Amino acid sequence: MSNLERRYLRLLRAYPAGYRRARGAEIVGTYLDLAVPGRRWPSPGDAGDLLRGGLRQRLRAAGAPDLMPGIRLAAVLAFLTATSLAAAWSVLELRPAPADFDVPTAGPFVSLGIGAWIAWLLAAVVHALSPGRWARRAVVLAVLLTLALVPAAALTGLPRPPLFVLLPQVGLGLVALGLPDRLPTPLRAVPLVAIGSAGLVAADLSPAIFGVSYYVPTAGQVLPAAAVALLAVVLLLGAGLALRADQRGGWAALILLTPVGLLALHPLAGAGDGLPDTYNPGWAALAATAVAVVLVGPTLLPLALAMRRRRARPTEHARCPTCDARRT
Repeated sequence: MSNLERRYLRLLRAYPAGYRRARGAEIVGTYLDLAVPGRRWPSPGDAGDLLRGGLRQRLRAAGAPDLMPGIRLAAVLAFLTATSLAAAWSVLELRPAPADFDVPTAGPFVSLGIGAWIAWLLAAVVHALSPGRWARRAVVLAVLLTLALVPAAALTGLPRPPLFVLLPQVGLGLVALGLPDRLPTPLRAVPLVAIGSAGLVAADLSPAIFGVSYYVPTAGQVLPAAAVALLAVVLLLGAGLALRADQRGGWAALILLTPVGLLALHPLAGAGDGLPDTYNPGWAALAATAVAVVLVGPTLLPLALAMRRRRARPTEHARCPTCDARRT
């Protein structure tokens, strides 16, 4: 057995045991036949295909074959939300406080955030031109640049967007990594249209409402509004799909609960802080709420999978309606 075959067999463990026994040799043989001579390691594309295929088979075995379509739907909605927010923040970055306010700026911009927001806008362009692998790589780059703002600000001493602005952007980006490989051209152009609309709306807003830093007064209103809009869209889509016995909208709603919670940090933390009508809850309340959202949201998905698996499994006392024998 060659090293390449052994490594393909290790990747094949992503599939359920029964599936491996039935078709494992065929799958590995196909990949070996297509591999270029002298290759010692599976290509990243082959590894990704095997892992995705294994996940699909495990979900099918668990009685949740519609989870993957739900992930793709959630990824499209998350990407649309993230790029729209990046467009609004990019416009507002061009409006630093007046010099007599004595507020630190990053050159002509409000903060270092302009670099991350431009990366998100470029990801939308990549998605429109080449959906799939290249679009996901662009999203990865945007997420990494968003995360890099924290150490970059510490090293340079320049201002950055607050964490309650960066956290939902990262959460949306992680969900957006599930973008489908193929989308109709009109759908691929939707993020670009949303970016233009969000930019125009932000440009028309009066600079007076931004104060000395647009992030705090504006984000406290824009992010909860984005949370409500995202939740309303996914629930409406889920209800419409459920009428056709399509459950992917429900899975998409579960997957998007964490980004929605991060977008709504201010009102959620305000309620926990006893100040539900304000946009300035304490930092302790914001941190505690963020931890709760990050922990609770991802926990609901495996619980839903376990419930689906239990419902899909025949009950021990079920009997055949013809012969009255117990079903196994």
